[in-house]
Amino acid sequence: MRIVRAKGSRFGAALIGFPLIWAALSAGVPVAAAAAYSLPAGTVLFLHLRTALSTKTSKEGQPVTATVAREILAQGGIAVPIGATLTGSIAKCAQPTTADERAELLLSFTQLAIPGERDLTLKGRLSAVSNARESLLADGTVVGVTESETPAGLLSGALAKLSKNTTIAEQIQKQRIGQVSTAIEYPVGTDLQFTLTEPLALSKIFASSSLTPLSPDLRASLQNLLTDAPQRAVSKDNKPGDPLNLVFLGNAQDIEQAFKSAGWSAAQREDSTSIADTVRAVINDEGYGAAPVSNLFLFGRKEDFAFEKMLNTFNKRHHLRLWQTSARAPDGRPIWLGAATHDTGIDIHPGVVSHATDPDLDDERSQVEADLVAGGDVRAIQLISRPNPLTTGMTATGGAWHTDGNLLAVDLKSGSVQAKAGSQE
Repeated sequence: MRIVRAKGSRFGAALIGFPLIWAALSAGVPVAAAAAYSLPAGTVLFLHLRTALSTKTSKEGQPVTATVAREILAQGGIAVPIGATLTGSIAKCAQPTTADERAELLLSFTQLAIPGERDLTLKGRLSAVSNARESLLADGTVVGVTESETPAGLLSGALAKLSKNTTIAEQIQKQRIGQVSTAIEYPVGTDLQFTLTEPLALSKIFASSSLTPLSPDLRASLQNLLTDAPQRAVSKDNKPGDPLNLVFLGNAQDIEQAFKSAGWSAAQREDSTSIADTVRAVINDEGYGAAPVSNLFLFGRKEDFAFEKMLNTFNKRHHLRLWQTSARAPDGRPIWLGAATHDTGIDIHPGVVSHATDPDLDDERSQVEADLVAGGDVRAIQLISRPNPLTTGMTATGGAWHTDGNLLAVDLKSGSVQAKAGSQE
């Protein structure tokens, strides 16, 4: 398996793979000779939340747990493996009692458990909640939004200023879709980032990980495909779109199951229901994990699959598109090309209203890898190169992007749907 570098030294179903990794490490995966090593302050640990949190129901002092989602490299090995566990408690949990108050949530992670290593005391702070509408204070406190800051609230305020007519309340209610919640609510699987504020001393470095690279014949097939494959998808009017940074091997059912296990949702096609649900999500500033995506084209046709991962706002999401190629793996399975990007907000400038995207495409590629590995449906995974890759460019709406030009190749397990169904009987 490719090792992911963490920035700075740089969901439930998505956690199926963690026990396998944990067991492998506990059973004696080789480690380097014991030696003192210290992760520096500023190292970022990418985490999957294991405890559901809500300022409406959670309490101060309640235990909280998260697992490491991306390995951290050190001295040619793995300093912190996938599945290592952070534990702590809720240091603050405040639910607003008035419309102008904000919910607040502060998590205190104090212990790190790594198989084959003593439990470690760590010091740090929550530094990001991926795709959250909330903001963070310098000490890691998550601060919620007020109802007046949501699009529904802003619309209500605008209407109130337009007229003093007694029927204004009725007009406001016509514009509001559903009940706006300002509570901080994070389900199991929420992506967190935790930054060390003091160095973390380790006694050993793990020398290997649990997944294997692609087989030589499979890698050769992919290299042959990439020799002449397009480098970017295009828009309907043939403008350059997202760069291709993913390759999948597996049938359609394997792909759908892998992303379901990873905590991602299939994007719905545009129809009256999905459009209404999108409007509701935008107005109420909430997530809609099955929201339609705009079509991009490869080989003269729109994407065959689109998957996304949201939290609690429509403005931010991980998402990707996949196109089946005409090539086949040596065992006859289909090969798919894909493009993954991270929407980080709304971009509004003359003539354009669209999602703004994170320019670091490699970080989004690592997000896809971490979630799929955690889901447990990956057989092998590896970065592969292509001839003369694009490394910088602009999106169709004017945003810059950069990448090392490599593609993440994912060999999926076959028959995962049947195997999991059988294990549940």
